[in-house]
Amino acid sequence: MDGLTLHQTIFALLISLVSFGLILELVRRRRLREEYSWLWLLTAAIMVVLVVWFPLLKVITVVIGAATPINTLLLFAVLFLFAIAVHYSVIISRLTSQVKNLAQELALVSDRVDDRARS
Repeated sequence: MDGLTLHQTIFALLISLVSFGLILELVRRRRLREEYSWLWLLTAAIMVVLVVWFPLLKVITVVIGAATPINTLLLFAVLFLFAIAVHYSVIISRLTSQVKNLAQELALVSDRVDDRARS
């Protein structure tokens, strides 16, 4: 495989740029927080780089020992999904701890209010 066809290049570049723009728009409209957007923006930027600079993808394919550039892209897709899963697991763990702490604090405050109301 010498490279992507013109049709494939245009399609991949269009998808990459639309993804990048969509993430920026979601952040702008405050539908996605900035702290969660970095991984998506990084992925869209890497997609643009690999589409525009196909020889880099071929070099990466040789370095990791993959059979074809498509295998390299599939590996990157799996690694991206793994990174997203770990990222959101960390966020969920932190939020779970915060909810537990808030519930405990609420129980203590509620108990104090009940004690004062009885006095």
